[in-house]
Amino acid sequence: MGDEAIALGAIHAGVSSAYAYPGTPSTEIMESFQSWKVEGSAPGCDKEATEGLLAEWCSNEKTAYESALGASFAGRRAIVSMKHVGLNVAADPFINSALIRINGGLVVVVADDPGMHSSQDEQDTRALADFARLPCFEPANQQEAYDLTRAAFDFSERHEVPVVVRVTTRLAHSRSIVELRAARAPNPLRKAEADRSWILMPAIARKRWKALLDKQAAFIAHAEESARLEKASRELGVIACGIARQYLLENLADYEAKNGERPSILTINTYPVPADRIRELAAGVKRVLVLEEGYPHVEDAMRGVFGAPLPVEGRRSGALPLDGELSPDLVRAALGLPARPLLGVSALVPPERPPQFCQGCPHGDSFSALKEALKPYPEYAVNSDIGCYTLGALPPWNAIESCVDMGASVGMARGASGAGLLPAVAVIGDSTFYHSGIPNLVDAVSHKTNITLVILDNDTTGMTGAQPTIAPASRLVPLLQGLGVDPAHIRQLRAHRNEHEANVRTIGEELAHKGPSVIIMVRECIEWAKKLRNA
Repeated sequence: MGDEAIALGAIHAGVSSAYAYPGTPSTEIMESFQSWKVEGSAPGCDKEATEGLLAEWCSNEKTAYESALGASFAGRRAIVSMKHVGLNVAADPFINSALIRINGGLVVVVADDPGMHSSQDEQDTRALADFARLPCFEPANQQEAYDLTRAAFDFSERHEVPVVVRVTTRLAHSRSIVELRAARAPNPLRKAEADRSWILMPAIARKRWKALLDKQAAFIAHAEESARLEKASRELGVIACGIARQYLLENLADYEAKNGERPSILTINTYPVPADRIRELAAGVKRVLVLEEGYPHVEDAMRGVFGAPLPVEGRRSGALPLDGELSPDLVRAALGLPARPLLGVSALVPPERPPQFCQGCPHGDSFSALKEALKPYPEYAVNSDIGCYTLGALPPWNAIESCVDMGASVGMARGASGAGLLPAVAVIGDSTFYHSGIPNLVDAVSHKTNITLVILDNDTTGMTGAQPTIAPASRLVPLLQGLGVDPAHIRQLRAHRNEHEANVRTIGEELAHKGPSVIIMVRECIEWAKKLRNA
């Protein structure tokens, strides 16, 4: 898989530390590191490379990023991986780390999810890399995922900045053969120089900001050198970014058969946008088609404020949809090729089957009890978080009313309560509570807000494939007490239909309580239990 190729490229680049928070489609990067440690070796290298590797899940993407920074400070090569919305959580250290003088190579792998297969939005990591003034590598296939990850570590150390490697869902999860190269030994322990370049006090940060701006020319030069221009037709020039090149390649033979020649092609896999190579392409063609997964990043750069000197087509122009994933068929239409013949299907239309809880999932029993306990109230708020339990929004449960971002359930319930919407309930998973639910609960305790927090403790991060929660369930109650929640209003319940009536009574008692209360619904995830049995 593309994720495995990235992990293997990092190991062969001499990575010493890997940190992550699970999030589809990036999860398999860390899972690859950890499985190779269990097996004792990774493909193409000796066992010492995996024995010495530190590969850890973290409580959230910010803590993961900051741990990777610490490894870089110590001179080691480090990689941190996350999905695109996870970079929002890590944005503070990510953007600030552009100013420090990276010591050991630091690679930031971000997996974007165009089409929102398992995400809240389609944001494009290239925009955040550009915002931070950092270089971004975008592989087109699994071989480039391996090669560019290796190259990113070298580039990071050469220019003393973090380097972003951006992939998308199809590349992360599709498979191909990858040719390996000789593995490199890890860096020795080598503490960062005592030049205060890691101390972002204003006087120092101003100098580091100028230093980062001075590096932009080198970043652009590398992007210009990395871009590949194949001159052919003077009618059409195609700019192919990342995996979009693969979709172009699938249609080239048909384009050539129809038009008698191939289009001129500029392949981009490194950013900032290589403006000179784009000008070179544009100088030799009558119009340009931009193929890129995600935002119209390159297309907008070409158009600028006052447009371009020749027609530019892409997502912004309507030649391609502004939302969703690209595909060979969408690229085919943008190239002016007829649709491929399709196999006929019968008139029978299968019924829709929305996602649902796994058989035996404890969340269904938790929601059943919560809904019954809320029946006496004509108005209430049930704010949820991101996880398997978000499926409680669908029939037959119809149990939650919001899902915005990690940790938002607690803050939204607090705000709804303050506005007068009572009872206010926050539903959050154990992993998400550790991720970003704690600060909002601290606010609720400090202000004695009338909310009921329901923690669905299934002992795992279930939606991303059942990874271990950062801390065991036994620590939840002491943690809640330490945060200031009244011990009398921390209730642990077994999430099971056999306990339904007792659970309804207890939940009802806490809904009526004035002040913050916490109900922990405990029962292990079925899939996590299977995973442990098969380990």
